[in-house]
Amino acid sequence: MASSDALDRAIAALNTRLKAARLGLQVERRGDRLSLRGTLPPRPDSTKTRPHQQRIPLRLPATPGGLKQIEREAKVIAAQLIERRFSWANYLAPAAEDQPETVPLAERVAQFETHLMAQPGVDVAAMASRKTTWDKAYAPYLKKLVAHGKEHPRQPLETAIVTVLEEFSPHSRSRQVALTALKAFADFQGLTLPDGFEKLAGTYGNSKTARRHLPSDEVVVEWCDRIPNPAWRYVYGVMATYGLRNHEVFFCDYRELRQGNPDGRITVLETTKTGLHDVWPFYPEWIERFGLRQGTLPPINTDLTSTTLQRIGQQVAIQFKRYGVPFSPYDLRHAWAVRTIHFGLPDTVAARMMGHSVAIHNRTYHRWITHRDQQAAVQAALQRGTWSAPL
Repeated sequence: MASSDALDRAIAALNTRLKAARLGLQVERRGDRLSLRGTLPPRPDSTKTRPHQQRIPLRLPATPGGLKQIEREAKVIAAQLIERRFSWANYLAPAAEDQPETVPLAERVAQFETHLMAQPGVDVAAMASRKTTWDKAYAPYLKKLVAHGKEHPRQPLETAIVTVLEEFSPHSRSRQVALTALKAFADFQGLTLPDGFEKLAGTYGNSKTARRHLPSDEVVVEWCDRIPNPAWRYVYGVMATYGLRNHEVFFCDYRELRQGNPDGRITVLETTKTGLHDVWPFYPEWIERFGLRQGTLPPINTDLTSTTLQRIGQQVAIQFKRYGVPFSPYDLRHAWAVRTIHFGLPDTVAARMMGHSVAIHNRTYHRWITHRDQQAAVQAALQRGTWSAPL
């Protein structure tokens, strides 16, 4: 049997051909089965009167042979639709009707995990990163879905997904992450979620960072000096100067920095959550102030065959508490981001250096970006003025 990734590529190629032929149908994969979706006449038991998007439950196997068969079926059904002789009776026979899923939900979640992990050409470090993402951003929410399914076995899965999502507090990060995980699982299963499902995530991020009491630059410097261990002081200094995530400090290329490169650039390696990207210091003066060209990292386990990025990041948080630092490691990252805004660094550049999208950057730092843009607009308006204020 072809690998999961190869099948997905074959399905994408087939859908491209169907679209080019204007057949009005697309192939969907639901676990180990294939089906067709398109704008179809109402089913015999439907209360709707006009054609709408529906799935034809062919339930062919997700194999190369199944793909060939479903492509033939797509051509036949498209011709039937054009000639107005399509009949649901041909596809809702007892042997082929869309019966409730017989595969247990827990097993379908396990198939989804296998699908996410089954990417060819991935090295051990990248796989460890992917496993961390699964453990933090997918598994907790899908476990809730499985538990809910056991309590409500007759509830449609689409309804269960919405119900589980709404159990999380509105406008919270947990709801936002849950939505991403649940939607990805629904897409894998070929489910159609209600219109407006993505809006249920709320507006987390618009003001959360704004309400943080970020340390001033003076406080950042003061607390760096208070850390007695030189290796952990180095970690603190790198995070403050480059705005890195906790674990990223241990997965950077510092060679140019230590060789005296004047711009002080470092490279976050592919091993990390967000992949390879360069970061510049803000402030550059802190390189010398914190001794970043000579320092060394603490000797913790960074072998991703025996640990995870999450555990490595937790070591940093533990040390902050140990030395009594009155703010979190992530506050250093947020302070760095706000610093780049005050410097006037373009949001696209700052977002790239932080390893996230421009949309997330603008949403997270909305307050400061808005203030910067308003201030620039006011200054430009005043400079254009040709009148004098009355004295």
